[in-house]
Amino acid sequence: MKITDAKVFVGGPGKNYVTLKIMTDQGVYGLGDATLNNRETLPAAYLHDYLIPNLIGMDPRRSEDIWQFFYRGAYFRRGPIAMAAFGAIDMALWDIKGKLAGMPVYDLLGGKSRDGALVYAHATGVDLEGLFDSVAAYVEQGYKAVRLQCGIPGMPTASYAVPEGKFAGGDFITDFSGIIPKTEIWDTDRYLRFMPEALSKIRERFGPELKLLHDVHHRLTPREAAAFAKEVEPVRLFWLEDPTPAEDQAALRLLRQHSTTPIAIGEVFNSVWECNKLIEEELIDFIRVAVTYAGGITHARRIVDLAGLHNVRTGFHGAPSHSPISMAAQAHLNAWAPNFGIQEYLVLGTPECDALFPSDHFLKEGQFFVSDAPGLGIDFDEGEAKRYSYKPGSHPVVRLEDGTLWNY
Repeated sequence: MKITDAKVFVGGPGKNYVTLKIMTDQGVYGLGDATLNNRETLPAAYLHDYLIPNLIGMDPRRSEDIWQFFYRGAYFRRGPIAMAAFGAIDMALWDIKGKLAGMPVYDLLGGKSRDGALVYAHATGVDLEGLFDSVAAYVEQGYKAVRLQCGIPGMPTASYAVPEGKFAGGDFITDFSGIIPKTEIWDTDRYLRFMPEALSKIRERFGPELKLLHDVHHRLTPREAAAFAKEVEPVRLFWLEDPTPAEDQAALRLLRQHSTTPIAIGEVFNSVWECNKLIEEELIDFIRVAVTYAGGITHARRIVDLAGLHNVRTGFHGAPSHSPISMAAQAHLNAWAPNFGIQEYLVLGTPECDALFPSDHFLKEGQFFVSDAPGLGIDFDEGEAKRYSYKPGSHPVVRLEDGTLWNY
């Protein structure tokens, strides 16, 4: 069996999804996601110009060897561009193998450990009352876990992942007006004064059963993060996400020494080598890698296995930058992983998205249920894809009030 061709498509409803389709001489094809948010043309070009020419003629069943060929065969390793491209190829190969076997990917991994996977939604508000309304709306829909983001009084601009106006569903982060990013102003003192009390009021309003999550998005120093995590312990967060930049993995020791608040980190990591110390020293409780950026199912599974040895659960990244193909790949890992924790889930199920990526996966009462169709259980309509093309966009950058560039 040989790979005969592969195509890359860039575009989608409200997003520049990078979709890879690998064809074989037996008529079986596989799909993968290489979307690198706001840098989408880069993994697409890497696939088209360098990787696909090497794929032609390879046996798609040899996914491990193909992964090693691209990873070990490149002198300069890792990085989000390369790993997203490798991830798309790897997803597509697992999709092909599942179709050949007549089995869903989760069965190839070892079978299900659960029927449905707990997910969390993003509740946001420009102020606390708006956040109350947002949380209530998700609870009404059946969600059992929500991430909380709120505008900070006196902050010169909207804080992370908070809309400029009244609450409405959607992606508040990417600005498709051009490639030049807007600037957000951040004030740590205002945040530290406001957010602990806001989280406490949410807990008081919605009771002990609702799982509450909060994302700091790398904005605090290790000392500030340790103090914040200790202060919010009475809220009993399900997790505190990205409290401080984790390039220095050892910095998380300070946080661990001062607080028992669960910590989730990893959405910007591209390999096990960027999180192995965090996992092995049990400095985090949830690993947040994405299957796309972590090189596909093959490499993400290795991270999950390592995490399972050290009491660390999964919490795969699921922001709007991940296409339904990536979410399907993560759904199969979620169904299998014995150390599953939770899945970030932003609503992808618009009629336009469903038409482009048809599947039988579904969400019900705060849980995601993976299809039992062979492979990844998701398809891609090339006819629908012709409706979309690449549209430049950008994330904001963050500066302090004195103009210092800060962590996004």
